[in-house]
Amino acid sequence: MAHGVQFPAGFLWGAATSAYQIEGSPLADGAGPSIWQRFAHTPGMMRNGDTGDVACDHYRRWREDVALMRELGLQAYRFSVSWSRVLPEGRGRPNAAGLDFYERLVDALLENGIEPLVTLFHWDLPAALDDRGGWLNPDIAYWFAEYATLLFRRLDGRVKKWATLNEPWVVTDGGYLHGALAPGHRNRFEAPIASHHLLRAHGAAVHAYRGNGRHAIGIVVNLEPKYPASSSADDLAATRRADAYMNRQYLDPIYFGRYPEELAEIFGEAWPAWPAADFDLIRQPIDFLGVNYYTRSVVRHDADAWPLRAAAVKQHATYTETGWEVYPQGLTDTLLWVRERYGNPPVYITENGAAFYDPPVAENGAIEDPLRVQYQKKHLAAVADAIARGCDVRGYMAWSLLDNLEWSLGYSKRFGIVHVDFATQQRTIKASGRHYAQVIASNGDSLNRA
Repeated sequence: MAHGVQFPAGFLWGAATSAYQIEGSPLADGAGPSIWQRFAHTPGMMRNGDTGDVACDHYRRWREDVALMRELGLQAYRFSVSWSRVLPEGRGRPNAAGLDFYERLVDALLENGIEPLVTLFHWDLPAALDDRGGWLNPDIAYWFAEYATLLFRRLDGRVKKWATLNEPWVVTDGGYLHGALAPGHRNRFEAPIASHHLLRAHGAAVHAYRGNGRHAIGIVVNLEPKYPASSSADDLAATRRADAYMNRQYLDPIYFGRYPEELAEIFGEAWPAWPAADFDLIRQPIDFLGVNYYTRSVVRHDADAWPLRAAAVKQHATYTETGWEVYPQGLTDTLLWVRERYGNPPVYITENGAAFYDPPVAENGAIEDPLRVQYQKKHLAAVADAIARGCDVRGYMAWSLLDNLEWSLGYSKRFGIVHVDFATQQRTIKASGRHYAQVIASNGDSLNRA
């Protein structure tokens, strides 16, 4: 491990989860179904037929989980609110029990010295709104702003960092273009519409926050740097398309008020002409950018690869259980790219982690996960390198606090720094969790002694 890793004073150390992945009890106490509740109960959509009906049972075990966070020394906890838990129909009458759940959680975090970072939408759209078109309905921007305002009025002040959306690219690519995620559509014409309405919803929520909130609001995007497989013109063009589609599709409208020109090339006749006024809404100033980083992609031209005419090339490297290359340098490169392209906004690493094989709990109660520990060390060093080179990175949230439902992969992939026995709900801190606790306690200095 290289020496000299440093993090600034006040750097915020935490971990992240999302509602449908950990809460369980999705219909409890008056909650309404979400699109993930429906998707998970649709035969053939989830690995092993897994659902979020129980998940990590966090809805009932949240006190135990907050105690775990305190044991780890977490300074922050990023979680999402289930829209249909607080608004069973997506609009209209709030569900008091759902709001009370999140209020109790926020209060418990604060009592334990843990700052809540709240994500308003982490993929679990109320099914009642999907019945009205979901992200394909232009009215959803206003539905989302109403929902956001409800939470701002209830929790702002205790919550000082809000994120509108988590990974809108995944919502549309998985949910509307390729059908691998809820709501399970496969339609080239729908994907750009859903993306645009996600951005309009984000803008509407930011605008609502300026009227109701007093602190900070941003958005969380997944960024994956694209490197060309060669210097050929075809590979360079394919790399630009891949970068525009994943990395610039959401940030350029927010920061520049326009889409990357490559999107019209990618989608062809499926790419609409958008009203200029929409970009006035989308381009609301944000207070921070949340960056989720997992891997990179090496791109080559492939005329048969729809819709990008681009394909990823496997490298000789370590891969995680989800098939993602371990490439810490890509995190530094991504943060430098954000700094240079978007004017060095305040950034939080809102997710970073890996699924690796975990051995059974040993007799002494330990779980050794050395590959995850190494992943953590190298990616934290990559963050420190970006900071040393002038990037305004203010915090890091490990993904994930708990082993959880990995969406359509069910419980087959474990990302947690805390192991969950899904049969008993027993939590066990892994070696990676113990390592991370040392990092937090030393503000990263323990990485220099590793």
